[in-house]
Amino acid sequence: MKTSSITRVLAASALAAAALAPAQPASAADENRIFLPIGWACPDFNLEWSWTGTITHTKEFFDKNGNKVRLLQAGKGTVNTYTNYGTNPKKPVAGESITIRTDGSVTETVYNPDGTQTVTATGHNGLIMFPSDVPAGPSTIQYTGKIVYTVGTDGVFTLVSTSGPFIDVCAALAP
Repeated sequence: MKTSSITRVLAASALAAAALAPAQPASAADENRIFLPIGWACPDFNLEWSWTGTITHTKEFFDKNGNKVRLLQAGKGTVNTYTNYGTNPKKPVAGESITIRTDGSVTETVYNPDGTQTVTATGHNGLIMFPSDVPAGPSTIQYTGKIVYTVGTDGVFTLVSTSGPFIDVCAALAP
């Protein structure tokens, strides 16, 4: 999972997608770039997400038996760039981009006894929802405020609540 205004929210989803993504532009090999095929992050085009400038501090909390029960991450902001890479999965071509400067975030992950996680992210955070998530994606939203979601033992994200303004990245980059 990944970072401050990149938030672990967006990063967790993006890393999972990157591991499964078949085609990637040459620049996607850079560790600060994730390529998401059409239908994963946006319904109508391939999306690349890249970021610069993060510093994240992480603190883990354990119970008396040594089990991790909570993770707290805080960081200064990043500059996130989302790029529409068109609809051709074999020859993605960079098109329209939006760049969003963020001013940091705090993410708390609680490890529940049943193996699920409850995540509360405040500040500037991106969230990618896949078709298997609840509500079903694909969607990519950059929030300023608060996001609460759970992660099931099967990796499915369930959005519980959001507050504050947001940017619908897919709508902003739609052809």
